[in-house]
Amino acid sequence: MGSQADPSKTPTPLPTPATPAGRDGLDAILARPERAVLAFDFDGTLAPIVPDPEQARAHPDAVPALAALAPKVASVAVVTGRPADVAVRHGGFADVPGLEHLVVLGHYGAERWDAVTGTVTAPPPHPGVAAVRAELPGVLDRSGAWQGTWIEEKGRAVAVHTRRASDPQAAFDALREPLTDLATRHGLVVEPGRLVLELRPPGMDKGVALSEYVREIGAGAVAYAGDDLGDLPAFAAVEKLRSEGVPGLLVCSGSTEVTELQKRADLVVDGPTGVVHLLASLATQLKQPRP
Repeated sequence: MGSQADPSKTPTPLPTPATPAGRDGLDAILARPERAVLAFDFDGTLAPIVPDPEQARAHPDAVPALAALAPKVASVAVVTGRPADVAVRHGGFADVPGLEHLVVLGHYGAERWDAVTGTVTAPPPHPGVAAVRAELPGVLDRSGAWQGTWIEEKGRAVAVHTRRASDPQAAFDALREPLTDLATRHGLVVEPGRLVLELRPPGMDKGVALSEYVREIGAGAVAYAGDDLGDLPAFAAVEKLRSEGVPGLLVCSGSTEVTELQKRADLVVDGPTGVVHLLASLATQLKQPRP
């Protein structure tokens, strides 16, 4: 029986970004990797999208690829809407040689897990989340879109998935207005994604989390890879950093469900498998001395 090839040993060639800004960002990472921050979304980027989010796991080659790359750069971070400890567990990020300084920014940066300590730090949860959680079943029932939907408890947020409904897009469209009304009544906002509507506190987004972390590290270059609408603020943060003189690379983990990121990305890869190959290729490239 054959075994899956290790992408760190047989990587695809390092791709060329389609934009001048992206090429500048990649060149800066290659030239001074010790000053580069590489950040990644989890679901759809490091982990394939699955019908049940509780079953999501990192691509089998993601952790080896990250572990090969992390010691060569300033920092590797996972920026996700999931609780930090859930992303760590589903990703298999704890106690991995090479990932001793990995950081997971969970709940859009409201939580932080540091591999060096193995602990999560976070402020108290927003009271509106508990109120929304209590009312949500009734709202779904009255909307007529209950059947086939899935409520994901996220601690500091709650999400409604429609992927398993008989008509996923119709259920998504039918729920958007009532869930927005529910969120607004309790001081929350609705963040749409790939057949998911997340109700969460305002002021939490991946752009804020990424910008603050890049400045904390004092990075000289940054790359961000994502796949969904919730990654757009992180894309905007990288674009702003570029305008301030910090080179950046925007990577889209390609999806036929979301095209907005593809239009703004410097580089589009084929989902989590493409992300893994990109990481492995970059790690291999960084082994070679620069001319």
